[in-house]
Parts: sequence; C-alpha cells; structure tokens
Amino acid sequence: MLQVDPGDRGAPVDVSGTTIQGTSLDLADLRGKVVVVNVWWSGCGPCVKEMPMLVDAESELDPEQVAFVGIDIRETSTHNGEAFERDRGVDYPSLFDPGSETLLGFGHYAPRSTPATLVLDREGRVAALINGPVPSKTTLTDLVGDIAGEGA
Repeated sequence: MLQVDPGDRGAPVDVSGTTIQGTSLDLADLRGKVVVVNVWWSGCGPCVKEMPMLVDAESELDPEQVAFVGIDIRETSTHNGEAFERDRGVDYPSLFDPGSETLLGFGHYAPRSTPATLVLDREGRVAALINGPVPSKTTLTDLVGDIAGEGA
C-alpha cells in the first residue's frame, strides 16, 4: 500500500466516462468527499473475493463524506459487469472501461492490474493506492478515515 503525503500529491485526477448503466460520471463532481475507486473486472478472482468486503465498507462509511466508484475494465459487454454487481449487491456506480483508458487519468498512480483501489482526497488527488486486494475492511475504513480527517 502506498500513501501519499498531502504535500506530495499532484493535481486532481481527470477521470470521467459512462457507467455500466449508461449514465455519465465525472469524478470531479465528487470533490469535497473522499472517493474510493476500485478497479475490477468480472473475470478477476481476487476482485470477486474482495467485492463483498468493499460493499460492506461502503455501507459503514458516511455517504456525505465518502463516495465509492468502480472502474470495470476488460469486460466484453456491460451485461457481464451488471451481473457481477447485481450478484454482489454493489449499489455504487462503476465506469465501463473495457480498454482501460480512464486509468490514464490517474497519471503515474495508474493501476497496472486488477484489483486495485485508489483513495482520492477531498480535492480529488490520489492520497493512497493499494495494488492487489485490499488487505481488510479495517485497513480500508481506517485509511479513508485518516484521509477524511486531514485538515479537520
């Protein structure tokens, strides 16, 4: 896990696209909240395993302070992503990005494989990156809490 000190964070990320459900989503619209971005695809075994924990963490965190967003890469159709989310109770949006182009918006923090989870600070800057599965729900909720408490 990589945490980025507030003084070392770059510019806000520029990531937007269309969700699995066909609506537009721009991460800039979520500024003011800490944003957990999970990069996944339905054929990724570790993604399948960690998704229930992410759903559980999302349900415990204050939606006024924290937003969750997925980025579904490598899918052949939105139907696979929709089924994956439905079967796992995911109620937050996921960008549909079969070619992984949106990942370029994370600059040198762009994940190279799935799963990966980035945490953006309230200004939309990368504050943390977890390459691979999130170790535990507590790891994620503590990390989000620390980032949410910055400057408070």
